[in-house]
Amino acid sequence: MFFKCQTPGHQHGQFASHSPANEGGGALEKTRSGQTTVDIHCHVHVLEADEMLKTLAPEDTGRLMVDTNEVTARINKTQQETILPKLTEPEVRIKDMDAQGIDIQAVSPSPFHYNYHYDPEFTRETSKVVNNRIAEVVADHPERFVGMGTVPLQNCELAIAEMERCVNKLGFRGIEISTNVKGNDLTRAGLESFFAKAEELGTLIFMHPIGTSFKERMNDHYFRNTIGHPLESALAVGHLVFDGYLDKFPKLNICIAHGGGYIPAYYGRFDHPFHLRDDCRENITKAPSEFLGQLYFDTVVFTETQLRHMVEVWGADHIVMGTDYPYDMAEPDPVGHVNSVKNLSDSDRDLITGGNALRLLGLNESALN
Repeated sequence: MFFKCQTPGHQHGQFASHSPANEGGGALEKTRSGQTTVDIHCHVHVLEADEMLKTLAPEDTGRLMVDTNEVTARINKTQQETILPKLTEPEVRIKDMDAQGIDIQAVSPSPFHYNYHYDPEFTRETSKVVNNRIAEVVADHPERFVGMGTVPLQNCELAIAEMERCVNKLGFRGIEISTNVKGNDLTRAGLESFFAKAEELGTLIFMHPIGTSFKERMNDHYFRNTIGHPLESALAVGHLVFDGYLDKFPKLNICIAHGGGYIPAYYGRFDHPFHLRDDCRENITKAPSEFLGQLYFDTVVFTETQLRHMVEVWGADHIVMGTDYPYDMAEPDPVGHVNSVKNLSDSDRDLITGGNALRLLGLNESALN
């Protein structure tokens, strides 16, 4: 269905290598083995969904969760205008992919399209518009993109229906969700059937926060992103673990954006009280870190030290390359970032730069040919 790979230079079920040509001068790094490279974390924006939102809530730019003061709002507005072609035009995106050494992008909606705070029927319609546009992008460039969709997560039944449409009709390989639904934790928002269906379908869940529900002390310095995003992910992961969802759905594939937030680097603070306190083991009978080992984390952590720590603790088979393209919080040289990790074997490097994502997205050798 995807990736028939008719391009010259294609060998052994892999893509032809693209020649990086970084506009800033000098090529960005490529993998050393010819491994197909996959970006698991990159976004598409759909202007039609913005227009739909304006008819319902003219004051809502979709950025209310992050436009916290005049300076931040001005920077975000300018950034959105500057990067809009990258968010909306596949040809511009493909040039950047070539420059970064990225063969495939698993494109997901801009988190500004979640619309969980609105009527579920309205969000279902905006979700369909966004998902249909992503399907068009994939269909026009099937050798470069796979799709991940958005769903009206504030209504479990509607969310399941749109997820099934995305997977069964649009051919998507994943669904992007936020870390909470209108301030309610994912495990306490009536979504048990949604996660059960995602596990049944084998659909990757890509969890990506937008802003934070802890607002009052994070209005300045872009803290709602720099601190709020990893904090939101930590809370969401904590509930998935301690509320027993990862125990209940052991085959569920979940990838957490931004390196998984704070928990992968400080998991000992989960394990230590588990052995001492009844309130830390109400729903689980194994150490929390054993459930954390079921998750996948992207590489958008910016430092070699943290990425190396993630590989050492969670294993190269649970780390997936990402960029957060095309925002200013993106990793500009994703392959080089992975290559910078000290003492990383070639096989582990291949897993991180593409092998793990191909497996999670169901893109095996038969799908690639």
